[in-house]
Amino acid sequence: MNVIETSNLTKSYGKARGIVDVNLKVKKGEIFGFIGPNGAGKSTAIRTLLGLLHPTSGSAKIFGKDIAEYGPEIREQVGYLPSEVFYYDNMKAIDLLRYSASFYKKDKKIIESRIRKLANRLNLPLDKKIDDLSYGNKKKVGIIQGLLHEPELIILDEPTGGLDPLMQQTFFELLREENERGATILFSSHNLGEVQKMCSRVAIIKEGKLIRTENISNLMSNTYHRIHLEAKTKLDKKAFRTLANTKDLSVTDTSISFLYNGPINILVRKLATIDLKNLLITEPDLEEVFLHYYKKD
Repeated sequence: MNVIETSNLTKSYGKARGIVDVNLKVKKGEIFGFIGPNGAGKSTAIRTLLGLLHPTSGSAKIFGKDIAEYGPEIREQVGYLPSEVFYYDNMKAIDLLRYSASFYKKDKKIIESRIRKLANRLNLPLDKKIDDLSYGNKKKVGIIQGLLHEPELIILDEPTGGLDPLMQQTFFELLREENERGATILFSSHNLGEVQKMCSRVAIIKEGKLIRTENISNLMSNTYHRIHLEAKTKLDKKAFRTLANTKDLSVTDTSISFLYNGPINILVRKLATIDLKNLLITEPDLEEVFLHYYKKD
């Protein structure tokens, strides 16, 4: 069963970019990644899906129900965390969360307990006013708001902004627990590393259009990695220029930087011949993925 299904979903802003003919299917129980650089159309697609924006053309269904016809009913079962959260500054966090909970047909005692358990996990001071919270703590309020009613579908738009690395790990643990109880998750991000940690499949959007839907394993196996090394002695430049499966090669007497997607054992054998001072291997950013893996698109 597809929890999310769109057909040529389009949102036009006139001359400004929106989304064009987005065809997306997210299966029940998936943690599905939705990636692209900032401005690619991720937030527009999500807001259109949620009925916060009206599509120019095309259609979308959530839980098999048309978003235009069954919007309020659908949103009862959806948890949403926008990329930026804005709240009533003078309200305490606990009061805002109770207010949010009042929109759902849930037992008040159960939902109050869940709010406090989530706040404890995320180390959120519930009795502080929103205006007195840091950006990271405001994001935690948004996370709890999106999860407090145990939604069947969780939609996250750039969810980790403002969270420190330890809190990001706690957040990912919470998402896995939600997924284990049966929730489907749409995880939108421009951070490929985050998506790789969480998702089994991913859709890539560029300039308002979906250019590929892939299993994450296939995506990563065909993606270049950035290699940067510094040597203690002068390097043999020709040896690296003839190394297969490399791009964007930059060479000095004692350092080399390049993109590589060949067999790792070949690269390791080559590195073993060098008296290394420093070695850094990183995942490319999404712009490099688009440039080198999807260049034909």
